[in-house]
This record gives sequence, structure tokens and C-alpha cells, in this order.
Amino acid sequence: MRCPFCGHDNSQVKDSRPTEDGAAIRRRRQCEGCAGRFTTFERIQLREIMVVKSEGKSEPFDREKLERSISLACRKRAIDAVKIDRLVSGIQRQVETSGESEISSQRIGELAMAGLKTLDSVAYIRFASVYKDFTEARDFEEFAGSIREVSGE
Repeated sequence: MRCPFCGHDNSQVKDSRPTEDGAAIRRRRQCEGCAGRFTTFERIQLREIMVVKSEGKSEPFDREKLERSISLACRKRAIDAVKIDRLVSGIQRQVETSGESEISSQRIGELAMAGLKTLDSVAYIRFASVYKDFTEARDFEEFAGSIREVSGE
């Protein structure tokens, strides 16, 4: 594993343990070059999934990109990082077990929105504003109004 501090190619694993949800292994490593310590996570990947973007271009599924998008929507909300990780793991599991080698970015967005809707309504609206490309304040109003109607507020 390459050191994030000095770029040295070798590091020693000092400690390994499963994450709270058991979906990954957390490893504490020490660089053999600069003695810097860092953490890595090892996760199961069933197969390589390609994401088909709206313009037709394909790219490999990137868990970190999905996690960044969801974390950004949840920023400054009282949402535990473990819940975000579980949501991302659940979406990744659904994508990998679908049996398809390709999935549309639209479908991933729908899965993320469904998960955020149950997690936090503000994060749900934030994510939707980017995913649905809101351009005016009225777009927020209409979307928030549709949420109130569904939830009965």
C-alpha cells in the first residue's frame, strides 16, 4: 500500500479489525519509509460495474464518489457517519447484486434519493436539488411541497 505522506510503496499492517457493520476491514498501517501512520479500508467487490452517464459515457462504479455526494447532502446535519456508510453500502450491494454489468447513473441517483428520504428530509432535498438540476427557488418550493403532501405535514 502506497504511503499517502511520502509515496513509499511498502507499509506494515499494525492493526486489523472489522468495521461496526462488518462490511469492511479497517487496517492501521505504518509506512516503512517515513514511519507515518494511516488507515485503509478493505471491502468486498463482487464484480466490476460500469455506470452509464446521461450523455452515454460509461465509467466504473466509484463508491467514494457516491459517498462524497451523499455526505455533501448530509453536511451540517445531525447524521452519524455510520448511517451514511450503511446507506452507501446498501446502495453498492443493490448495484452489485442486480446481476447487471451496467447501471444508469439515474438509477443510482434514485437509490440514493430513496435512502436519503428515510434518513433526513433536508439531506433528501439537497441531494435532489443537484440530481434533478434545480435552477430556480421555485423548483425547491415545488419539490418541498411534494414532500409535505406525501408525508402528510
